[in-house]
Amino acid sequence: MEKKERFSLLLLEPGEYYFEDYIASLAITENDTWLSGRLKVCSLSLVFDPKDYHKPILKIPFTQCGSITKSSNEGSNILNIISKQHIEMLDHNVLEPYKFINELSLFRIDLKYARVEECLSLILQLHRASSLQTAEHRHMAAAIAFGRQTLITFDPTWLELGENIIMEEVGQKITPLSINSGRIVLTTLHVYFQPFNNNEVGLEFEYEINKQLYLTFKNTEIRDNFYDNSLNQSKLKMEKRERCIMTLKWQNGALSNYDYLLYLNSLADRTVNDLTQYPVFPWVVADYSSPTLDLTNSNTFRDLTKPIGALNPERLLKLQDRYNEMNAPKFLYGSHYSTPGFVLFYLVRKYPQYMLCLQNGRFDHPDRMFNSMSDTWRNVLNNMSDFKELVPEFYDTDQCCDFLTNKYAIDFGTRHDGRKVGDVELPQWANSPADFISKLRQALESDYVSNHIHHWIDLIFGFKQNGPEAIKANNVFYYLCYEGAVDLNNIRDWNQRHALEVQIMEFGQIPKQIFEKPHPPKTCLLIKDFQKLGILSNIKQYWNWKNLSVLKLFTTTKHRDIATSVKLSEDLQTVWSVGYDAMLKVHCISTQKQIRSVIVQGFPVKFNDIILPSIYTSTALIATMHGSLIVYDIDCCRITDDFRAHEDSISCLAWSKTGYLITGSLDCTARIWKAPQAPWTKIELITSLKAELEHENKVTSLALSEDNKLLATGTNVGEIFLWSFLDYSFIQQLPGHSENVNKISFSRDCSKLLSCSDDCCFKVFDSDSGLELYSNTLKCPLKTLAWDGYHVFVGGENGMLYLWDLEKFELICKVKAHSGGLFDIDVSNDGSMIATAGTDCLVHVWKTSFDI
Repeated sequence: MEKKERFSLLLLEPGEYYFEDYIASLAITENDTWLSGRLKVCSLSLVFDPKDYHKPILKIPFTQCGSITKSSNEGSNILNIISKQHIEMLDHNVLEPYKFINELSLFRIDLKYARVEECLSLILQLHRASSLQTAEHRHMAAAIAFGRQTLITFDPTWLELGENIIMEEVGQKITPLSINSGRIVLTTLHVYFQPFNNNEVGLEFEYEINKQLYLTFKNTEIRDNFYDNSLNQSKLKMEKRERCIMTLKWQNGALSNYDYLLYLNSLADRTVNDLTQYPVFPWVVADYSSPTLDLTNSNTFRDLTKPIGALNPERLLKLQDRYNEMNAPKFLYGSHYSTPGFVLFYLVRKYPQYMLCLQNGRFDHPDRMFNSMSDTWRNVLNNMSDFKELVPEFYDTDQCCDFLTNKYAIDFGTRHDGRKVGDVELPQWANSPADFISKLRQALESDYVSNHIHHWIDLIFGFKQNGPEAIKANNVFYYLCYEGAVDLNNIRDWNQRHALEVQIMEFGQIPKQIFEKPHPPKTCLLIKDFQKLGILSNIKQYWNWKNLSVLKLFTTTKHRDIATSVKLSEDLQTVWSVGYDAMLKVHCISTQKQIRSVIVQGFPVKFNDIILPSIYTSTALIATMHGSLIVYDIDCCRITDDFRAHEDSISCLAWSKTGYLITGSLDCTARIWKAPQAPWTKIELITSLKAELEHENKVTSLALSEDNKLLATGTNVGEIFLWSFLDYSFIQQLPGHSENVNKISFSRDCSKLLSCSDDCCFKVFDSDSGLELYSNTLKCPLKTLAWDGYHVFVGGENGMLYLWDLEKFELICKVKAHSGGLFDIDVSNDGSMIATAGTDCLVHVWKTSFDI
């Protein structure tokens, strides 16, 4: 069986270029045995990989070379190298610390198929460059690499029959601690990387689960062009993962905490292919001493509202004292929560070759290694320079937990107490590495973490990441940790630039900021609430709709003018509607017969909206275009009240279960009225008006949350405002629409607000933070919407009824509901029945039907 080549870019120094490869033989001194193998010419060293894997790989640093010459023997093809130090690696193919041989040695290298003259000029050029300072050497090596890259062309023999090249660019393939330069080629069928090297802007392809190809290009223009051309290829199937959709999936419980954190890391440019920007995960468990892990006890968990450095108040006080005495730029924490060294601290048993690469062929001191979970947690709580978070491997139950065990039986050394460094010591509550990871994952997905993880997201990816909010949250790191703190491309001094790059790498990098407002909490309480209310008899069936359709049950008698508002009674026995014809119609759903059809007033007046207060069994409240509110008793067929509520048309109504009526008007106000106890009596305006909310523009829509704590109003210019319904104070303005807001509605759990507009867009907001969670633009103005808590029903000016899945935010189905515009929608609590009203003067009642 052919032996796999042992050479790896990890045997080079980080950032070192690998230029050429030659078949050769090597001997040390005149009389030594010749070894067959391959010679690698790199920017900082020559590396010889013997064919006999029992022999060590030899690395000869250029900085240690005294002379490099061609043998003087006539006809010889031998390269002579005198070096005062060389390095032995992988002796007997065992992964262990490198051996540094500090003695004068003569290496003779016999090239088998290449002429010494062909490679000597490059080797001598690299040898001369090794005397330069680090920054200047890197610049020169990059220039040499670029010059050689331009001479290399893509090998067309890789292509399949009929496959065409779309783009070909110079770029790099990035893996942890190594960069492999080459040509990146996009074809109609594939993306190819033909090895051979600079590191600026990246593009990552996930081509299998947990498999990525991380490529970098010279600049953003080339990267973006490559990306756009990739999307244009019909063979490429891209998974659409918009941030707003992923956040909603997580909120609704369709995405685990683990998967959501992985997604946020990816969105913030964190990748397992780059140790300087490795995915960061939180410590969530704070108990590593108890015999059992109690996930129902809040004391088991770390406080997720605080960064690691602020968990210990005594340590924080010392850090704050130092911070107050510091000159600008100030920082609380001199070390970061994620650096290459911290990542490999955890993963050294899994990736020992990475640690050897990072630390110049050495492992860390045995007492400083990741030996014990309880010791590590104790250290991040108390040490004045240790604030590291965790890595995703601590919660990944699909992996084999090999970062916790010394599976390669590597000699990491002996600790001060005589114990050899072996497997990581686990807490008592874990009986194996797999059990440990499983329980940490359970903790990550627990109710406590689900209810608090959004605070940690604010610290790492959100609005508490930097600026005044970071100072308030005690979350301030060294300024070079922050994205955009320094523009390296504008620094012309190579030594200064290199120094900054080294500092950035050693200090760690803050993830790219994703959220500028507080992250919404997890709100997957919907199904639990439905179960409590007894609304859904078969929860599993409801959550597994596959082929859903909307079927028309019946059409009511026709209005004489546009039907503007429709409501289903709570018991689903009747459907009520009003329109511009000043008529109120009531139909029995079971018999599909008209119960009432009355002209409410003796003179023509257009009705805009209708609500059915639950405390009045047969009473409707009707909003009119001349500013009055009509209270109509359907049983007695009479108006029980009619009062002037606004100076202009009443555009919208809302009702509180606590007996409050909210009216919105084109007179730019929303008013809150305290309704009398049943039966409804004449309202005295002076005593019943409780508050008036003034707007600069016409109020066109409003909604009250189920818990009666929040009121939302929308205007004709697209504004959306949130108000406290407890004291009627203004809370905030949301990033609304560009045109008239036609309808707004709170979710059943009050966590979200939905809106639609004449700008053809409907949006979902987090009602606590005001963060826009989702936005979708359709092909026509959207006039109305409703939701049952899980599905959104949207009505358009084109008469279409759209049904959207709120978990996946996919269009389930659409129905041509009206020949004109769809003006209003009402939906039952369980989503089984829908009523629509339209400009065609019709009111339809629909039933939902689905297959499991």
